[in-house]
Amino acid sequence: MNGLDPRQRRATLAAALEATRARITAAAAACGRDPNEITLVVVTKTHPTADIRLLAGLGVQDVGENRVQEAVAKREEGAFEGLRLHLIGQLQTNKAALAGRYAAMVHSLDRPRLIAPLAKGAAAAGHTLTVLIQVSLDADPTRGGAAPDAVVGLAELVADSPLRLGGVMAVPPVEADPAAAFAELARIAQRVRQVDPAASIISAGMSGDLEQAVAAGATHLRVGTAILGSRTRVG
Repeated sequence: MNGLDPRQRRATLAAALEATRARITAAAAACGRDPNEITLVVVTKTHPTADIRLLAGLGVQDVGENRVQEAVAKREEGAFEGLRLHLIGQLQTNKAALAGRYAAMVHSLDRPRLIAPLAKGAAAAGHTLTVLIQVSLDADPTRGGAAPDAVVGLAELVADSPLRLGGVMAVPPVEADPAAAFAELARIAQRVRQVDPAASIISAGMSGDLEQAVAAGATHLRVGTAILGSRTRVG
């Protein structure tokens, strides 16, 4: 566990969580927002189940995983009991049904082919799955995301499906001004809310740019390194 015994690791995580929550509170105050309307999703990808249990004991309610296979393996170890699991990584079509079965929210719907298997998985689990449309802000196909001019059409397809349209998600382009990227995402989010006024979620902001994301209206922040430290290998 990163070379620390459980008590040391818990203390390290507690301090990092406190610092991150303080950053969120300060960022919200700077733009006149209520910090309670912002959800912190702690990204636990590549970190062990033991860390997730410690986070739960420290009051974390939402955790994020990138890979469906890793999330399923950790779930079998009881990692997500009492927690909301967010799948935030690019989805393979053949893994979408599993994602729909086990996730509370999928942040990375970026093409129509994912809708049916996600809905099938959610139906098998007996729950309504919330999905976010991932927006590509840099046209890099390796990073996933729908082109901005395709987002509204995709949102309409989701709205007509058994899935719940939650809103949008994006990762800022590498070496770009995150504030400008998040402002563009906020404009796209407004168009999605014309499809469904309840689709109010904006998933944006990570360890290095959460302040800019909060200023642009982010409702969900995906923070990993600032809380858990450098990634470790799992399994």
